[in-house]
Amino acid sequence: MSITDISPADAESTAPPQASPPAATSARKRTRNGLYPLAMRLHFYAGIFVAPFILIAAVTGALYAISPTLENFVSRDLLQVEQSGAEKPLSAQINAAVATQPKLALVAVAPAPEAGQTTRVIFNDPSLGASERRAVFVNPYTAEPVGESVVYGSSGALPLRTWIDQLHRDLHLGETGRLYSELAASWLWVIALAGLVLWWRRVRGRRTRNSAKWLLAPDRSQGGRGRTLNWHGSVGVWILPVVLLLSVTGMTWSTYAGENITELRKQMSWTTPAVSAKLPGTAAPAHDSGGGEHSGHGAPAAAPAPANVSDRIAQIDRVYEVAMANGVTQPVEIAVPAKPDKAFTVKERRMPGTYTVDSIAVDGATGAVTDKLAYADWPLMAKLTNWGIQFHMGLMFGLLNQLLLLAVMIGLITVIVRGYLLWWRRRPTRGNSRIALGRAPRRGAVRNTSPWLAVPIVAAALVVGWFVPLVGLSLLAFLVIDVLLGLAGRLRGKTA
Repeated sequence: MSITDISPADAESTAPPQASPPAATSARKRTRNGLYPLAMRLHFYAGIFVAPFILIAAVTGALYAISPTLENFVSRDLLQVEQSGAEKPLSAQINAAVATQPKLALVAVAPAPEAGQTTRVIFNDPSLGASERRAVFVNPYTAEPVGESVVYGSSGALPLRTWIDQLHRDLHLGETGRLYSELAASWLWVIALAGLVLWWRRVRGRRTRNSAKWLLAPDRSQGGRGRTLNWHGSVGVWILPVVLLLSVTGMTWSTYAGENITELRKQMSWTTPAVSAKLPGTAAPAHDSGGGEHSGHGAPAAAPAPANVSDRIAQIDRVYEVAMANGVTQPVEIAVPAKPDKAFTVKERRMPGTYTVDSIAVDGATGAVTDKLAYADWPLMAKLTNWGIQFHMGLMFGLLNQLLLLAVMIGLITVIVRGYLLWWRRRPTRGNSRIALGRAPRRGAVRNTSPWLAVPIVAAALVVGWFVPLVGLSLLAFLVIDVLLGLAGRLRGKTA
């Protein structure tokens, strides 16, 4: 992916020219080269103006990628305990936690996911912010609390990971800050694909190396700007698949494009299903549809404490056993109902190495299964979205997932830095070069493009601009800047 000008080195290799009518030659040239200058100009302007936002997203994303591992290290006193004997009943662990927070409403419990780890007993704390809950961590072998902390979202992020998450998402600037990450995610795939077009053209131009494998191999025979360009393009292709996935999944969390994606998923019946907590005999839809795949950034709404909380706690052991007997065997979170007409819902947590989100609803009084939803029954697109989000969060393959994301973010940073270096080297070398900036590619890309290519490209730009509003608005700004620069150039030419 390169920020370059249209030069003879970039042109396609062709046989010696033969005489042909000028009109036919011009038409063939427009057809052959129309996409290239368009991609060049788009890649140039988007790279110059949007790349700073992508650079910030890449730096914060590198931290975000390894945040689960950092969390496990920094908060090991809360998360890890010495394994000694058999685990106490889950109800005993919950009672110990409730004793430390008698004034808070019990809303859920997450049993210890593995041997040597703690159980989380989760409370609704009105003093906390949105999507935040308070968790008491209990040693499952002694039923003694080892500490407490605020947890964020249903993924249960602790303060360090939450801080990094919000830094990556909005730079701790709230809703206004989310515009930065939406702009970066919305443009990332456009810049990447435009760069792929440019790099493919350059690789095809290598007469002795016209092979697809050279998309991944920089030409080390070149020096200076050529070497920078080759590494810029090669590394861009290496990271392209992951970059596209991160761009798409990032947009699902965004404000404006995210709303359109959510609406599209509803229209296409791609929404994420969920079990119903209603007990038999009460009216409720079989399943709720929602953005459950985004639960890493949001928490279930907390309910007030039920009057018979002690009875509910006593029922949890049976509920947990029923859930495991019905195939919900991965680490889970058990939601404690606040009303007598609601069932316990048991849902598998998003954990490293967990690829399913099975869930079940159980009547605490009788132990009867009132609703069940296997991950296998999810719509295909809901599954793919969930896996994409889990990969984006660095949780799908555990440490390997995190290291891959870290490597891709470092690669993206180098691509951006090399892109700006290429832009700097495009500056005029004569005159006052200290303050001169890199030149934009030659104008006339749309004018010299054949209608059969220009019309669908313009139509696609309008559709993308409507569906991804920040791309549409910024693309309009690029066009205005381009027109103004063109007018300024003409005025300079007339006065020269």
